[in-house]
This record gives sequence, structure tokens and C-alpha cells, in this order.
Amino acid sequence: MYLDSLEFLEEEREAWAPFEALLALSDDALTSPVEAAHGWSGRDLMGHLLSGLDISLRAARELAVDETAPSIAAYDRDWEERGGDVINAEHLATWAAVPLDELREQFASLPGELRGTLTVVPEARWLKHPTHFASFRSETLEHYEDHVADLEAILAAAT
Repeated sequence: MYLDSLEFLEEEREAWAPFEALLALSDDALTSPVEAAHGWSGRDLMGHLLSGLDISLRAARELAVDETAPSIAAYDRDWEERGGDVINAEHLATWAAVPLDELREQFASLPGELRGTLTVVPEARWLKHPTHFASFRSETLEHYEDHVADLEAILAAAT
């Protein structure tokens, strides 16, 4: 358990930092599939991570003005009903249609926007709320940890 939101936000920022290396890859390196990363390209990894961050940002915006985050419940319900493979495939397709410049811009800005939004959400609504916090932790710290090996493989393939 975190003592305050800044402790979590600092840990999240540090965990995100290595992924920012994807922004420096050339377009060719960013779009080349890497077998050791489940066949994903850097672009795919960026879109996948952005999908989770987008869910969290929507929830944070809801919690900034209300005590509930309907988007968390809706996403969890959808995940249960349709399954992660289907949802992840949809997310990848959505981000694949986004121009690379826009993808880079979103990847550079969305994490900070999430952090900034969380600073205005009362801690009782997210940090100290077990369900909400589990969602934020899952889509950030845990999600990043799940994809460190993919990041390393993509960066290694680009050099």
C-alpha cells in the first residue's frame, strides 16, 4: 500500500521511463515485427500500452468528478464476456490505423496526462479504493512489468 499518491506516481513514472526509448526508433525499426516479442513491432507494443493507459485516463477523469468509474466496470465486464485476445486484437488494429506521428505524440503525452489527472482525484477515490486502485495498478505498473522483455527484444532488434 502506498502512503500517498505521489509515491505511486513516482514509481509509475520510473517504470514507464524505459518504454520512452521506443520514441527514438526510426519508422522502419518501429514497424518491424520482432519474433522474440511475440511477433510484435515497437508500434504494436506502443499501441498495446496506450490502450491500457487510455482506459485508466478515462477512469481518472470520471473519478475526478464522481466517486465511481463506470469505465472500469464496463471494461472488466467486456474483458470477461469477450476475452482478452479479442480485445487486444481490436486495440492493436485501432492503433495500427493511427499515423506514426500521432502514435508517437500520444505515447509521449498520454502517460503524463494520466499522472496529472490522478493528482486532482481525491486519494479516497483511487489510491485508497481497492477496486479502482487495482485497475490503475494493473494498467500501469503491472502492465509495464509484463512487457519489459518485449521492450528489450524490440530495442535489441533495432540496434
